[in-house]
Amino acid sequence: MAQPENTSSMGFVSSVKNVFSFYFLLGRKARRTKVFYFISLIPLMIAAFAKFAELVLQTHHLEGIYIFSNIIVAFYLQFLVLILALFFGTSICSEELEGKTLTYLTTRPVPKAALLLGKYAAYTLLIILMMAAGVILSFLILNADGLTDPSRWRILFRYLGVLTLGLVCYTAFFTFIGTFLKRSILFGLIFSFGWENVIQYFPGSTQRFVIAHYIKSLLPSPTTGRFSFLLFQLEPTPPGRAVVVLLVLTAVFLALACLVFSKKEYILED
Repeated sequence: MAQPENTSSMGFVSSVKNVFSFYFLLGRKARRTKVFYFISLIPLMIAAFAKFAELVLQTHHLEGIYIFSNIIVAFYLQFLVLILALFFGTSICSEELEGKTLTYLTTRPVPKAALLLGKYAAYTLLIILMMAAGVILSFLILNADGLTDPSRWRILFRYLGVLTLGLVCYTAFFTFIGTFLKRSILFGLIFSFGWENVIQYFPGSTQRFVIAHYIKSLLPSPTTGRFSFLLFQLEPTPPGRAVVVLLVLTAVFLALACLVFSKKEYILED
């Protein structure tokens, strides 16, 4: 008696995989992806300039790992992660409406939820790869003289994990927002650079009402003895709990996005 249900589940997973493969290849070639990939490499230019200044001017005021943690990672965490998640997350639904392809897609024998989850997975992987390329290259440039130090590599992998988890959660949130708001980009910008970038610095429990708080709770402690900008005013949640909160939020946002996308009747405008 359980066989039809099993078959149905396998069919859903297969649909998600097919949608993922299609949109990952499509997204990789898109002009928008190339533009955001270039933007994601801006920290690489900053890292190269900082290293050049150190070599030419013989300045050693700041260690490479400190610049990496407080300038490069700060740029990604406070700006680029939000921008990538916003534009790719909201586009999962909006680009089908604007391109008038939603009707065609929803008449195919693919569940709407599988379509949304497949696109979410494809776009999330794309922006994770963009982020990782810039972070790793910047790290290598700034820490060229300390690559044999295992502690620096541990810091790099910790930051990559934190930024990846941030992208996964934020993209799920903006995917959900994009399923029911027409001006989702405008709302996303206000949310990202208003609510998220202000409330996280409030003292006490208030800062726990932003996603950024749980992401920053996972950041490694400074190893240089210098002040860390990213940890300013942070009253961290225990790392294990922070990871659970981020994963639960991701699951909830995706479930809500699938529910809205499956139930809502979208009207294509001329």
